[in-house]
Amino acid sequence: MPSLFAPAPFALWQLLALAVVVVCAAGASVYWVRKHLAADDDGLPDAVFWDGFAGLAIVAPAVILPALAAPWAGLLLGVLAAAAAAASYLWTPTVFSKQEARRFSRETAASNEAAEARHRSALARWQRYELDPGHCIDYPAMSDPRQPETAALIRAMKAAERLRGGADASYAPAVARLEQALADAERAAGVRHDAPARAAGSPTADPALG
Repeated sequence: MPSLFAPAPFALWQLLALAVVVVCAAGASVYWVRKHLAADDDGLPDAVFWDGFAGLAIVAPAVILPALAAPWAGLLLGVLAAAAAAASYLWTPTVFSKQEARRFSRETAASNEAAEARHRSALARWQRYELDPGHCIDYPAMSDPRQPETAALIRAMKAAERLRGGADASYAPAVARLEQALADAERAAGVRHDAPARAAGSPTADPALG
């Protein structure tokens, strides 16, 4: 029976390699267990079991076998494994928070890029009523801020413009409100988009109102 402080029958580099193995396995096992717990998906129990089992299957032999030859080595490796597991448990919420922030930032950037194109399209559609003399004559309500729908459109344009070019997640919803306000103003002004004219991007007057 070896004493607690008996010399280890293996080289220092072997002990260091075992230390790296138990630290990585214990830390990674706890990380994946907490990640699957945070995901809360249907396969949660199986995923958590296999994460824990895989970590234990690596850590246990790496600690027990050296302990049979040199108890102090097993004790050291066990302490390292426990410390790695505890550190991983405490550190993972911060990691998950940063990962979520990066994911949200990427999604917001993609959403804002698509909203930017829709914003330009909505502005171009509205500018016809301001710059085209024919449209100004046919749809005077589109330039009249006394009309409730036109006033709501102007407010929506200002709100979307304030958020344009930034990384604010509220930009895309603001553009959606602008598009809806533009459609409401056109409807109130008697604009009708038939199939051919819509393909060409040009509104036509509603015969019932013309």
